[in-house]
Amino acid sequence: MAEPSKVIHVRNVGHEIAENDLLQLFQPFGVIAKLVMLRAKNQALLQMQDVPSAVNALQFYSNVQPSIRGRNVYVQFSSHQELTIMDQSSQARGDEPNRILLVTIHHMLYPITVEVLHQVFSPHGFVEKIVTFQKSAGFQALIQYQSHQSAISARNSLQGRNIYDGCCQLDIQFSNLDELQVNYNNERSRDFTNPSLPSEQKGKSSQPGYGDPSIYPHAVGFAQLGNAAAIAAAFGGGLPPGISGTNERCTVLVSNLNADRIDEDKLFNLFSIYGNIIRIKLLRNKPDHALVQLGDGFQAELAVHFLKGAMLFGKRLEVNFSKHPNITTGADTHEYSNSNLNRFNRNAAKNYRYCCSPTKMIHISTLPPDVTEEEIVNHLEEHGTIASTKLFEMNGKKQALVLFENEEQATEALVCKHATSLGGSTIRISFSQLQTI
Repeated sequence: MAEPSKVIHVRNVGHEIAENDLLQLFQPFGVIAKLVMLRAKNQALLQMQDVPSAVNALQFYSNVQPSIRGRNVYVQFSSHQELTIMDQSSQARGDEPNRILLVTIHHMLYPITVEVLHQVFSPHGFVEKIVTFQKSAGFQALIQYQSHQSAISARNSLQGRNIYDGCCQLDIQFSNLDELQVNYNNERSRDFTNPSLPSEQKGKSSQPGYGDPSIYPHAVGFAQLGNAAAIAAAFGGGLPPGISGTNERCTVLVSNLNADRIDEDKLFNLFSIYGNIIRIKLLRNKPDHALVQLGDGFQAELAVHFLKGAMLFGKRLEVNFSKHPNITTGADTHEYSNSNLNRFNRNAAKNYRYCCSPTKMIHISTLPPDVTEEEIVNHLEEHGTIASTKLFEMNGKKQALVLFENEEQATEALVCKHATSLGGSTIRISFSQLQTI
């Protein structure tokens, strides 16, 4: 093993692995100071705040094989003792700078046109020509600048960036071509120096399988996509088994609840992990049944998929789509549409990424700065046996991982203690996909 260093070298980092996945893998061991994704090499460099944190991480992962999204990743100390700005441009493949860039787009969940590419690349210099095409590597484009320096600037600035939030990631290298040949000005190719070129008759789309673009918001540049793409991006460029991405039913029926212990706020805490909650209604004539209306069909589909069969208060939940399109406002209906506790009003793609079935491990954030592990245990231990806890700091804020004996205890702790006060702070609780602390 190399000499211990704050910098950890991670290999086999596939394009489906996001920065947040790596952060979640290492943040239990200490503060992460820097992270550089070397997309071209399927690698990453990650700098912990100090050497002991890095040593702890590597000692742990020498006994436990780290895995992200079903892919084993391999970790070792880097030969670097410190990450510098130069390391961030070390994504180069040793290719010779050229005014023509070869761009491969990964996780392409939204059709990419010449107009979109021009808007992304033109801030770095005059773009003369663009040609797009489909290859076995995926959707690719050749971008020809007027100058070498513009191409170098674009590559340094845009490599690894996403065109849209959470998807359409740019993987850029220099082409060995001298000049692009453009015959038509259309959505697949464009010569910006010769606007009089004909636009060939439109044939079939060169990008099959990405749906009708009219179903997406008309966003270009570095814009947010709609929920469909954000969800797909969060799950590594696809969707979990059983999720179609086309469901339009927003209301779900929950049955086999423990009527003595459940209430609307507890249901809100559980279902809000999967989407924004509009309203909830407990059925008075069937006290073990409830209706939950989510923000849209995607969120409802996630809730049904991940919560069906979950254990809560000694009962195995049944979660299905309701025949009711929405819940009618009334005296026995609880309204949550304006609740500031809805998680998906901000960082929607990030929240989708953390959606999962209930686990034994919960993640607690927005903790008070002086909180202790003992205070966290005292706050949660009524809900089950706590096997271990880990208090750590991320971006200057205290967070914690708490491992319960089983999923039901962790679920009870989440539904009862999410959005409660601890040391004067309103804490936020989610399920963690980490297996051990």
